[in-house]
Amino acid sequence: LTFADVAGCDEAKSDLQEVVDFLRHPERYHLLGARIPHGVLLVGPPGSGKTLLAKAVAGEARVPYFSISGSDFVEMFVGVGAARVRDLFEQARKSAPCIVFIDEIDAVGRKRGVNLQGGNDEREQTLNQLLVEMDGFGSGQEVIILAATNRPDVLDAALLRPGRFDRQVVVDAPDVRGREMILRIHARKKPLDPSV
Repeated sequence: LTFADVAGCDEAKSDLQEVVDFLRHPERYHLLGARIPHGVLLVGPPGSGKTLLAKAVAGEARVPYFSISGSDFVEMFVGVGAARVRDLFEQARKSAPCIVFIDEIDAVGRKRGVNLQGGNDEREQTLNQLLVEMDGFGSGQEVIILAATNRPDVLDAALLRPGRFDRQVVVDAPDVRGREMILRIHARKKPLDPSV
């Protein structure tokens, strides 16, 4: 899956091209001392193609892709989510350069201390572990974390600090032309009347 397989979000693809270039040619960036964000937050409504775009970034860069949903981190048993975060990032470090994609990050990354049910220790421990892991990437680490949300307003401010998810890419619902391009991609191997 590459950018050629994704339509209707040209601006978002353009915004992510720097990430692709960094993963393909990290030595250029290291030589210049350039700072590439380790975390990029994909923001947009449900069904706008955030997950597909994350896969396409990995395909375009030709790097391994690790994917997990934010809700997969949050378990009933305290400590399990934090262990999953540690394991995922350990695997990513060993596979660098690579992409880690966290879908629905708001499930684990909500603002702390605002839960009306008295807090969720497991979710907070998991979020804390995610923050620790993101801080553990040095400038020479070629692991990019992409995350998707349709609710950036509920995310904990610590996630959005420099060095974490300090770049946001908006992935809007496609316009009419974009939807037409998506249809063309899905129908490219099917015989269609030209009027369709």
